[in-house]
Amino acid sequence: MKPLYWKEGALYLLDQTLLPHKVHYLRLTDYRDVVAAIKRLSVRGAPAIGVAAAYALVLAAQEAAKSSLQIFWEKLEEAASALAAARPTAVNLQWAVRRQMKVAARHREEGPEAVVAALEREARAMQEEDVRTNRAIGAYGAALLPFRARVLTHCNAGSLATCGYGTALGVIRAAHAAGKIAMVYADETRPLLQGARLTTWELLQEGIPVTLITDSTAGYLMARGEIDAVIVGADRIAANGDVANKIGTYTLAVLARHHKIPFYVAAPFSTVDLETPKGEAIPIEERGEEEVTHCGGVRIAPEGVKARNFAFDVTPAELITAIITERGVVYPPLGENLRLFAQHQREEEGD
Repeated sequence: MKPLYWKEGALYLLDQTLLPHKVHYLRLTDYRDVVAAIKRLSVRGAPAIGVAAAYALVLAAQEAAKSSLQIFWEKLEEAASALAAARPTAVNLQWAVRRQMKVAARHREEGPEAVVAALEREARAMQEEDVRTNRAIGAYGAALLPFRARVLTHCNAGSLATCGYGTALGVIRAAHAAGKIAMVYADETRPLLQGARLTTWELLQEGIPVTLITDSTAGYLMARGEIDAVIVGADRIAANGDVANKIGTYTLAVLARHHKIPFYVAAPFSTVDLETPKGEAIPIEERGEEEVTHCGGVRIAPEGVKARNFAFDVTPAELITAIITERGVVYPPLGENLRLFAQHQREEEGD
């Protein structure tokens, strides 16, 4: 399943707002259209929108290359700012934009055409890296699950949220390949139903056993002893180990702690934001009321009622059993160990 791909100077995005009823790719040649697609969730998931932004900067550079040298860099900076602000909570988006702008700066003296080519190479590299990263996360995470595991997941952290394979669903895929999955319980994930629309669709296509539940059923299944582990993705991980993820994740973590069920977060290390000290400093996106008052375009709430629509919540580090990354499993104390992982990575890269 490809949520996005690049072909002949255009970015193709699988329009996830139409799933599971219709598979349709948007062909985008203007970075502004990519910004709009990110905002309306045609492409979603922290890793996927990061790579989409990387390709969007290629589109921006292609357009700007027709201008003077000064205007070229002004337009590229303008595009970078617009992309980075498209969804404020997902740190992979800002990470990808910064990475691309560093690449552009390294090729500044070679001229716009060289910058365009370098940005395209880097975007392709990021896409390929993401798949390798997800497979490594899957291998580390699968080892944590018991045989015949009954796993609960929330939102969609699979191929559709990444460039292939998935983070939380990557763990589930790897565990299923090892014969360790008895059942996956997918929360519907209100208000936009990414669990019902996307996660179940992915798992059915993979032949992985899945049962859809309402968000409010999770606690009862735990109380009945029918959940062995909870695995979710992440949009940003603060330096102390607090995790921002789809709204409803915090509730699951509290329930899991009460029922003594392991609660795992699966995410690439690029989701770790050591510049954000703790969860309360993470900007939390609040979206339009109509996503709550309507379902599938049909109004379900009375006219005039107010609604709050937080896209994410923050799960405190003390409720997290471990964070599964491509570099290994990070156990508590999460803040201290995240710093050690980051330091080791810098040493390996010679930074």
